[in-house]
Amino acid sequence: MTPEFVTIRQPEHPVYALTTYELAGYRRELEKTLTALPEHAPASEPVRRLLAEVLAEQADRVEIARRPVTR
Repeated sequence: MTPEFVTIRQPEHPVYALTTYELAGYRRELEKTLTALPEHAPASEPVRRLLAEVLAEQADRVEIARRPVTR
């Protein structure tokens, strides 16, 4: 993978609508892409933003799962 040409598979749905399994796979793909790029490559910034979005969604889901159920 060269820094000039980074292709990231776009999920079929928005990040919030991905299943937990799909979200984890997308995260792995983004992390793998980042490790293949030089640290200061221009292409790394959009990948970092996507990864931040995925991490935020995962954190939100953990928080929701930890909330007590009220009836």
